[in-house]
Amino acid sequence: MHRVLVLNATFEPLNTVSMPRAVSLLLAEKAEIVEAAEAYLRSQHIMLPMPLVIRLVTYVRIPRMLPLGVTRRGVLKRDNFSCQYCGRTQSSSDLTLDHVLPRSRGGKNTWENVVAACKPCNHRKGNRTPAEAHVRLLRQPFRPRYLALVVFDMPLAWQKYL
Repeated sequence: MHRVLVLNATFEPLNTVSMPRAVSLLLAEKAEIVEAAEAYLRSQHIMLPMPLVIRLVTYVRIPRMLPLGVTRRGVLKRDNFSCQYCGRTQSSSDLTLDHVLPRSRGGKNTWENVVAACKPCNHRKGNRTPAEAHVRLLRQPFRPRYLALVVFDMPLAWQKYL
């Protein structure tokens, strides 16, 4: 489904929404089109340019530190779909999630403890720490910023707003 970038009244990126949600914001006059595609959305009574970027008419105050839950998709995107032990880039179906400090040893399901790993590397590491398994992390895991997840897979029209 086509996604639309939503900007605050001050042109800061807030989120992405589906096309139907973007159209409902436009029709309710809660948002205006900033960038549109050359295509049009047509109904019996209205013809609307297909929005790529919309801006809210009124300012929405958002807390700066929004909590991001650890998800498989988020970890794979953060790690650029590559194994954090050998560096091979693979499809999401060929990658697994690995806890740096295994859960059986008190490791938590946090951004700082979960990395993407290919199946052979994850199997080699097993239920051990990287030091015990004699493997090195290529990059230390980190908690991504809120906007970091919006930036992945972004269309060209969004780049100047992020």
